[in-house]
Amino acid sequence: MTTLNYDYFYNWVQANLNIRLDAYKEKQLNRRIQTVMRQSGALTLEEYSGLIHQDESVKKQFLDYITINVTEFFRNKDLFEKFEELLITDLSKKFDSISIWSAACSIGAEPYSLAMIIDRHSLPLKKSIVATDIDETILKRAKTGKYRENELKNVSLIDRSHYFTQEDGYYAVDSRIKEMVQFRKHDLVLDSFESGLHVIVCRNVTIYFKNEVKEDIYRRMSDALVTGGLLFTGATETIYQPEQYGLKKVSSFIYEKFV
Repeated sequence: MTTLNYDYFYNWVQANLNIRLDAYKEKQLNRRIQTVMRQSGALTLEEYSGLIHQDESVKKQFLDYITINVTEFFRNKDLFEKFEELLITDLSKKFDSISIWSAACSIGAEPYSLAMIIDRHSLPLKKSIVATDIDETILKRAKTGKYRENELKNVSLIDRSHYFTQEDGYYAVDSRIKEMVQFRKHDLVLDSFESGLHVIVCRNVTIYFKNEVKEDIYRRMSDALVTGGLLFTGATETIYQPEQYGLKKVSSFIYEKFV
């Protein structure tokens, strides 16, 4: 069996695609690379990198497979309901207006969920919700705002009728909600973070990073938040000793910056 040259491939991807694969958990990532490489027909990573360079469809498949894009509206509904409660009872009373970043937003279900909460309660949004992801292909899909019914399983019938219209078998997000969200390409590992944020929602992505990378991301997210701001993480992403980042736990997977 051919030994795969992961060092070469990691360096090639960073040089040519500007993605740091060494930030991810190695065993899990390498299994995914092997799978998608074999699907392309390549036998070595040198051959596979050549295919990625030459064929846009191979490049798209690689990026889609390596960057995890599994999500839905109001994912982990009970956690989202608690987060919504904190936005209403706590955050909106502390600040005249709030700025929100939805990091690693995937197909856009999460930032649109946030926009619906903002609209539902007429919360004072400072500017558009900034929604970012590393995958430009998935961002294009997010901007269309069209979803399959299974992706709306946590959306109430009232909200479906209020915020969506049915088009060709899809549910399309109302234009007013779409206008509340601004999508941008952003790499959590390589790119800088904005400052002065009141809410950061970053769910179900840091579990794929190595511990030292994850810790750096949490530290930079805390720096990006104003005192009293909230960080909402995924349902498998407990932050142990949050105080080392200037955060305190206020609910399951929800943290407040206290310094």
